[in-house]
Amino acid sequence: MEKKSEINGHAIASSASTDQILEKSVQKSFREKLVEFLRKNLLVIMTVSGVLVGVGLGMMVRNLNLTKAQMTYFAFPGEMLLRMLKMIILPLVVCSLISGAASLDTRSLGKLGGIAVAYFLVTTLIASGIGVALAFIIKPGVGAGALNTNNLGLESVSSNKETTDSFLDLARNLFPANLVAAAFRSVPIGTEADGMNILGLVLFAMVFGVALRKLGDEGEELIRFFNAFNEATMVLVSWIMWYIPFGIMFLVGSKIVEMEDVVLLVTSLGKYIFASILGHIIHGGIVLPLIYFGFTRKNPFSFLSGLITPFTTAFATCSSSATLPSMIKCVEENNGVDKRISRFILPIGATVNMDGAAIFQCIAAVFIAQLNNAELNAGQIFTILVTATASSVGAAGIPAGGIITIAIILEAIGLPTNDLSLMLAVDWIVDRTTTVVNVEGDALGAGILHHINQQEMKKQRDQQQEEELAGVLVEAVANVQAEEETSPLMTHQNKALAATPEAIESVL
Repeated sequence: MEKKSEINGHAIASSASTDQILEKSVQKSFREKLVEFLRKNLLVIMTVSGVLVGVGLGMMVRNLNLTKAQMTYFAFPGEMLLRMLKMIILPLVVCSLISGAASLDTRSLGKLGGIAVAYFLVTTLIASGIGVALAFIIKPGVGAGALNTNNLGLESVSSNKETTDSFLDLARNLFPANLVAAAFRSVPIGTEADGMNILGLVLFAMVFGVALRKLGDEGEELIRFFNAFNEATMVLVSWIMWYIPFGIMFLVGSKIVEMEDVVLLVTSLGKYIFASILGHIIHGGIVLPLIYFGFTRKNPFSFLSGLITPFTTAFATCSSSATLPSMIKCVEENNGVDKRISRFILPIGATVNMDGAAIFQCIAAVFIAQLNNAELNAGQIFTILVTATASSVGAAGIPAGGIITIAIILEAIGLPTNDLSLMLAVDWIVDRTTTVVNVEGDALGAGILHHINQQEMKKQRDQQQEEELAGVLVEAVANVQAEEETSPLMTHQNKALAATPEAIESVL
C-alpha cells in the first residue's frame, strides 16, 4: 500500500518531496507561533526582566556607597515613571467613570453597583478574618516584647485622632467642598492635606454620568466628549506602558539601594513579614480565584495570566492608583472584559477595595497587641474586623497609605499607636504583596461582573427571541383561521358537512 499524506485536506501520495513540504510547514508554523507569542507578550517579558535586572543592579550599586545626591540621580528614571502614572490617574478615573455610568442604563447600573459593593465588602471581610486568624496562629508579637523603635533606630509615630473623627472625615471626603481642590487635596483628620481625594472624585463622576444619561439627547454631546477623552487617555496609557520596564528597573534598584539594615529588620520582624505575605498568598492564590470560579465556572489562573504587566507594576510601585491605567488596558485587551464594565468598576475598586491592606492591617493590630502583652477579647477582635473592613474603603491607594488606617484600628481597640513606626520600617516589603492582592481583587471583580452581565444579556436575547417566535405563531394561527373562514373550498365543505345529518334523517 502506498502511503498517503494530507495537504489542505486533500490526500496525496507520500514521497520525499511531500514529506519535506510538510516538515517545512510545521517548522514555519512553530516559528510563526513563537514570533506571535513574543510579539504579544513582549511588554510582559520586558517588565518582568526589568524587575529582575533592577534587583541585580540594586545589589551591585548598593556596595558603591552612593551619596544622597547620587542616589537621587539613580532613582530618577523610576521617579519619572511614578509621576507619569499619577499624572494620568485624574483624567482616567473621572472620564472612565462618567462614560461608564452614562453608557449603562439606571437599572443595570444599580444592579452591577450592588453586586460590586457586596463583592468588595465580602472579600475584604474574608481578608480581615484571614489576617486575624494568621496573627493568632503565628503569634508574630510574642517574644518580641524587647523590640522597640529605638533598637531599630526608628522615629516613633504617634497619632492623636479619634476613631469617630476618622469615619466622619471619610464622609467629608465623599463630598468635597471644592472639586478642583479635590484633584490634589483630601481630608485626613479634619484638615486639608496633600494627596488626591479620589473617593470624592469617584462619587461625583458616577453621579454626573447618571445625570448625563437622564438628560437624554441633550446629554449625548457631552457623553461623546468624555468617551473621546477616555479613548485619548487610553492611548496615552499605551505609550506610558512601554516606559514601564525601564522605569521599574530603576524603581526596584533604588529601593534596594535605600534599604538600611535588612538583616536586623527581618530577624526582628520576620514573623510579622511572614504572616502578612502568607495571608496575601492564601487570599490572592486560593480565596479570590475560588470566588471567581464559583461565579463563572472558568479557570481563574488563565484570566490572571493576562494581567502580569499590571501585577508587576503593582509590585514595583506599591500603588493601586498608579496600577489602574495598565490594569484597565490589560483587562480589556487580554481578557475581553466589556469596556463599560471595566471602566466603571476598576476605578471604584482601586479606591474602595483593599483586600491586601485589610490582611496586613489586622495582622499589624494583633502584632502590636501581642507586643504590648495585651489580651484581646472577642469584642476587640470583632472591632478589628469591622474597623479594618470599613476603614480600608478610605485607605489611600498610595505607598504606605494603610499605615494611617492601622492607627484608626489601634484607637478603636484602645492600644498605643507609638509602635506604628515598626510597621513603617517593613512596609516597603509588605506593601508590594499588599498592592498585588488589592489589584487582583479588582480585576477578578471586573471579570465576575462581566460574566454576570453576559448572562443577563443572553437571557434578554433569549426572551426577545421567544417573544418574537410567539408573535410569529400567533400571527400564523390568525392567518390560518382567516383563510379557513374566507376560503370558498372550506365554506363548501362546511356546508356539505352541515347538510349531511339532515339528508340521513330524510332517508330514514
